[in-house]
Amino acid sequence: MIFGRKGRERFLEAVAGFEAAVRERDGERSQRAMQEIQQHYAKAGDGEFVQAGPRLAALLPEVPFGPRGLVAVLVGACVERGADAGACAPYVFDGLGEALGVAAEFCARWVATGGGEIPDPDPDALDEAALERVGEDAAEGWLTLPQWEMASVAMLNHAAVRAELGDRRLRLLEAVRSVQEASDHDFKCLYYALLVLDDEPMVVLHRPTGTGYALRMSGLGDNFQLHTLLADVLVGGGHVPGHAPSAQEAAVCRDAAGQVPTTGSFNLVGPDGEWVWNEGTPADIPVVDGVRLLVLDPPPYQRGWPAGRFFPGMTGDLVLERVLDEAETRGWLEQCVAAK
Repeated sequence: MIFGRKGRERFLEAVAGFEAAVRERDGERSQRAMQEIQQHYAKAGDGEFVQAGPRLAALLPEVPFGPRGLVAVLVGACVERGADAGACAPYVFDGLGEALGVAAEFCARWVATGGGEIPDPDPDALDEAALERVGEDAAEGWLTLPQWEMASVAMLNHAAVRAELGDRRLRLLEAVRSVQEASDHDFKCLYYALLVLDDEPMVVLHRPTGTGYALRMSGLGDNFQLHTLLADVLVGGGHVPGHAPSAQEAAVCRDAAGQVPTTGSFNLVGPDGEWVWNEGTPADIPVVDGVRLLVLDPPPYQRGWPAGRFFPGMTGDLVLERVLDEAETRGWLEQCVAAK
């Protein structure tokens, strides 16, 4: 017990040393203190992470841009161990916004200085010639973007943080799209996390039976997760025919750990007849008269996948609010065309 307590005390002592070094702008001491933080991390207890997270987050604006991404990752790790995501998130998103802007500048400079395939955001992928070509400042934005992605997803796992983002979510999404298009590199976890919908109404029409349902979804990372929960609520609830997922298949899509195999019951289709791919997100479902409108057709072929959560740290749910009456269902179906 004494050894464990000492280890945890050393973690917070290292955090305090890092704070002092950063505020005194002592680069060598900051580096040593960060090494000590990493050294004592494994022995720290949850209470120490709760204290350290907001302190390190508040320090982010004072950390030089290059190592700031590593500190952000540490903040994310603290949040995963219980630190207040709401207190940490504004600092992390400030850093993310700056990193995305610098990464976009990296892509622009790369194109302007000769073009070619943009390298992976990995230090080993950029040699001295490449650094000279774009400049170290722009390269740092590109190379640290995966760190900001990790830290930001840790924040976005929390519904309260997502709710607080407001219009900032759209600005961050636009910045991510810009970097993706400019670089042809995929920052899928960050992009999908920013697309997550909460308390989102959805009308689902089961075309074979001519029945309709009003549902509400929250925290679903992709349409594999949505598809499994639709089958749980509608097939498992006795409303439509198909494969009812087991209790475990449904649980891992809500809040249980792990993944288990499942089989699809539907083909997801938009009211315009376009398929809504399982690989996409619920944000792909078109909005009609203020609600997401989804049509369920019979599956054209059998398809299985590992049921689970795209974001293991994010709780998801899908709730049936009511069964639509025949007239209301017919009105919705009249706005839909056959699948293309």
